[in-house]
Amino acid sequence: MTYCVGLKLDEGIVLLSDTRTNAGIDDIATYKKMFIFEEPNERIIAVLTAGNLSITQTTMSQVLEAIEYPTEDGLRSIEDIPTMLGVVKLFGEALATNANVLNEKFGETGENNSACFIVGGQRKGGEMRLFLVYPEGNFIEATADTPFLQIGETKYGKPILDRVISSNMSLDEGRKALLVSMDSTLRSNLSVGLPLDLLVIKKDDLGSDGYERIEKGDQKFKEMGDIWSKSLKDTFDKIKI
Repeated sequence: MTYCVGLKLDEGIVLLSDTRTNAGIDDIATYKKMFIFEEPNERIIAVLTAGNLSITQTTMSQVLEAIEYPTEDGLRSIEDIPTMLGVVKLFGEALATNANVLNEKFGETGENNSACFIVGGQRKGGEMRLFLVYPEGNFIEATADTPFLQIGETKYGKPILDRVISSNMSLDEGRKALLVSMDSTLRSNLSVGLPLDLLVIKKDDLGSDGYERIEKGDQKFKEMGDIWSKSLKDTFDKIKI
């Protein structure tokens, strides 16, 4: 399983993903789920993936191959697509096609033959946009009223986001909120795990200078989690009913 979350603020976009995959309690591995497509001063596009690893890897491989080896009858290169809406449509079509191929081949086996993407970023001259792409290829977009989108194991990290997120908060506050959301998920679900990939995209910056990898044992992340746990306990003790 996995947990990925994206947040669209007035100042920019914050994206966070874990790296754990598992096919049972004794089959756990680490796979990167954040992919960044960047050309400085032209575009910055990031994709977070969750779901069936075969579908997500196949789709991302096709997108990368289309950039390096474009063909007239193949998938379009995202470098040639002028808008974020066009980019998310490309991912949606590729995702749905690969999911359908797998489902037709294996049928109703009870396996998880679906996947979801979060696609966010900005192209030169365009607006920042953030989308959630469903297995069928359709998608929804983050708005000022609903600025965050989640995929994967979402339920443990959602309550904190519901309570603190607003589109006018700073990027630093947004970064902190997503990390607390991830910490809550890590504590409640063993199928989500470190390392974490974090990306902050500043509005109109068109670059990925805000990328960082948070490894297991990261002291700042541990301290944040400890402070959050203590704050919750202290607040709980103060409640009188």
